[in-house]
Amino acid sequence: METEIFENLRLELRRGSLTIAVLAQLRTELYGYVLRKALADHGLAIDENTLYPLLRRLETQGLLVSHWREEEKRNKRFYRLSAQGEIILYQLLNEHEAMNAAIDRIMAPVPSQQTALDPTALDLTPQETKEQLQ
Repeated sequence: METEIFENLRLELRRGSLTIAVLAQLRTELYGYVLRKALADHGLAIDENTLYPLLRRLETQGLLVSHWREEEKRNKRFYRLSAQGEIILYQLLNEHEAMNAAIDRIMAPVPSQQTALDPTALDLTPQETKEQLQ
């Protein structure tokens, strides 16, 4: 049960992170296979059955543009970030940074109740204690 709950929440977290990673990686034009490899090289492995629907959805939303090009005697679809996609990417990065900072603050050690009530528990000099109380 706990494993199932964790896996569901992990997938939720991963889904949003992959969207940001794909947008960030596509600041440079890439085709699907190379994009997948670049993400994996950075520690974000992504299955084809996840990547290609994500690319289509982001393109439909206007965040990516794509075109077909022949390379190595094969037609390949190349993707890159659109102008709107660049704006959204930086908005998402700012939101991600703000959320991480908030989580860091939430997870920071909380001074014990004893420390909060007893300035001598902080091992302060009398002058520092007086300044703390003012």
